[in-house]
Amino acid sequence: MSDQAQYLTVNLAHEEYGIDILAVREIRGWTPVTRIPQSPHYVLGVLNLRGAIVPVIDLRLRFGLTREEYNATTVTVIITVAGRQFGVVVDAVSDVLDVADDALRPVPDMGTTVDTEYLKGLTSVGDRMVLLLDADKLLQPQDAQMLDAALDAAADVKAVA
Repeated sequence: MSDQAQYLTVNLAHEEYGIDILAVREIRGWTPVTRIPQSPHYVLGVLNLRGAIVPVIDLRLRFGLTREEYNATTVTVIITVAGRQFGVVVDAVSDVLDVADDALRPVPDMGTTVDTEYLKGLTSVGDRMVLLLDADKLLQPQDAQMLDAALDAAADVKAVA
């Protein structure tokens, strides 16, 4: 018998992605965030999650897709990676999927046109493909350092004002 993992499936630009359920902490309806100056374009800002300041990234922008208006199905999935929480904004949440290890397919080499660094594999469910995300790679260490510096700078500005 093979091992299996569970993935929360989310929709993004008519594609289905899976996020390891063990990394998912919470699913929240979209709420506006506080913008952080000098952050990358895909970092929408931060939100206060029960006293913790959590950076929020738009996965559409992170993956180089066009930004869509947020609506009633737009959600923020709070993920914990290496002890750090952050939110990812997706078009919708769809399901929890059980994926057996032997059903996990490697990411095909797509040349330089498609950045596959955020993917850890693919699986098929019926006639559709689900792209399985590597949650560890969504928020790069340099992004986390930049956000920390921007948050510190923003706190200094508020302290002076």
